[in-house]
Amino acid sequence: MAICGFLDEKQVRHVQQTFGTPVFVYDQRTLETQARTALDFPNAYGLTVRYAMKALPNRAVIQLFDGLGLHIDASSGYEARRAMRAGVAPDKIQITAQEMPGDLGELLDLGVRFNACSLHQLRTYGALRPGSDVSIRINPGLGSGHSNRTNVGGPSASFGIWHEHLDAVMAVQREFGLRIARMHTHIGSGADPEIWNRCARMSLDIAAQLPDVETLNLGGGFKVARMDYEVSADLQAIGKVIAGDFREFKARHGRALAIEIEPGTFLVANAGALVCTVMDVVDTGPGGYAFIKVDSGMTELVRPSMYGAQHPIAIVHGEGCGGPHAGERDYLVVGHCCESGDILTPEPGNPEGLKPRMLAEAHIGDALVVGGAGAYAAAMSSKNYNSFPEAPEVMLRSDGTFELIRARQTLDQMLENEDIQSRIQ
Repeated sequence: MAICGFLDEKQVRHVQQTFGTPVFVYDQRTLETQARTALDFPNAYGLTVRYAMKALPNRAVIQLFDGLGLHIDASSGYEARRAMRAGVAPDKIQITAQEMPGDLGELLDLGVRFNACSLHQLRTYGALRPGSDVSIRINPGLGSGHSNRTNVGGPSASFGIWHEHLDAVMAVQREFGLRIARMHTHIGSGADPEIWNRCARMSLDIAAQLPDVETLNLGGGFKVARMDYEVSADLQAIGKVIAGDFREFKARHGRALAIEIEPGTFLVANAGALVCTVMDVVDTGPGGYAFIKVDSGMTELVRPSMYGAQHPIAIVHGEGCGGPHAGERDYLVVGHCCESGDILTPEPGNPEGLKPRMLAEAHIGDALVVGGAGAYAAAMSSKNYNSFPEAPEVMLRSDGTFELIRARQTLDQMLENEDIQSRIQ
């Protein structure tokens, strides 16, 4: 029986014993399936799929997607250089960043593309590359997300140039002789197809005011169902409607726009699992809670503490660990940090609330598997809090073998940049 998507109990025990815990496991087959689904996104006049590498920037994952034909969406200059070190061609990388890279000129010289996210960024780019093509990110005035913290469009979001500031955009364009050839927009991580499509139509209306735009990038925001009660976005259904909008745009404006999308979560979320070990089981009496303490938590997966995010959780009984196992009971699953917010079973959408899970009776030494841990898990952890080392990452290859793709961090590696005097001497 599959545990949290793609691992069976025997494989979980093998991972626990071979690599130690906590450890991330990624499934190559799922990664490839999701990539091909994205590459099959319906389009009218050409498609580019960019992997939002911030979701999971491991070299092995980047190389896999690069080999399948995906381009890269980088959220910083560092991510762009990380992708290049993984072997991605610079012209397949576009930077869309809140913090403008200090070495932007060098990156542009290498061939990396840039997407200006503010008027200041646009002016800075114009001074570096007058007379060139550029992309701009526009906030279309609409957002979608399961919380305000995941909403990257609309008046409460700082991302992109507000859509009512196009006159200022065109003034900068004229000042530096720029050609705005690409436009980007992104609304968040919601799942409502109608909102997604409405945003696309709003974005096309804005693109109509920018006569040189040849490509419209609609960002990511494709919801995936981590929990069995959630519904994943249907890329075919969304894409078919949007392709019709692009054809209508050509009929009205005489321009055949190519489309770009930038999935991150969609590609990797359910391709990842976090394997932990039950370190303790305690309770606070008849009127309280039963707790499972694991050797992981916000040091590997901070989404529950930050967003009240929900992840599937399963117990895999150890062989010979703790005696007989029978029945189920409600548990709160908590992490190993000395931090009250280090909890893996919050109330949905409320990181300050508690929501026990019905799980198989747990004993010390059992494995606990957290599913849906491929996106914004290893990449967005509270790394080294309480001085816990960075967890290793393992790839379950298509042939059923497990390959270590990032080793567990050592204490020496954690302290390396503090040991300044010995290096000076």
